[in-house]
Amino acid sequence: MKIVGIVGSNSDFSYNRILLQYIKKHFDYLFELEVLEIKDVPLFNQSDASFIDDPAVNNLREKIAAADGVIITTPEHNRTLPSCLKNALEWLSFEQHPFKNKPVMVLGASYFDQGAARAQLHLRQILDAPGLEALVMPGHEFLLGNVKEAFNPQGDLKDGPTVAFLGQGLGKFAKFVKVAEQFK
Repeated sequence: MKIVGIVGSNSDFSYNRILLQYIKKHFDYLFELEVLEIKDVPLFNQSDASFIDDPAVNNLREKIAAADGVIITTPEHNRTLPSCLKNALEWLSFEQHPFKNKPVMVLGASYFDQGAARAQLHLRQILDAPGLEALVMPGHEFLLGNVKEAFNPQGDLKDGPTVAFLGQGLGKFAKFVKVAEQFK
């Protein structure tokens, strides 16, 4: 099973990137994960035809379209998802629609206690919008709060119950992807 993971940040250092790298390293028995960046996605402007075939946007479109499912990790900025992630989603809902009926799992890591709860809620709403129409996995939320203390220097999660909960959710996502495949 081929899954792509989108880092929902354009920061050079991102705990959400570290989370995806951790998943890739420790949960490879569930699926193959390719981590994708949104750093080079230009500012969305549907009136500027020069961006229609932007290489960064086309790469995301192609990778998402070819994948069996998508995991998006998002930080929380000012009680919502970062503008760079919203910008990338604008491109991914314009003219071509790689998220349509694509199974998606939403995860998030944040500096604060509640994790990225509000950002994840907003992201779920956006992914359901016309033009995106993703199949967002219901019911399982992974909200990694106090992220500065969550990882050791090697980029591994330190708390056993957190790792177990993440693994449980990723296992459910793998099943969700298989079930969604039957309805294509």
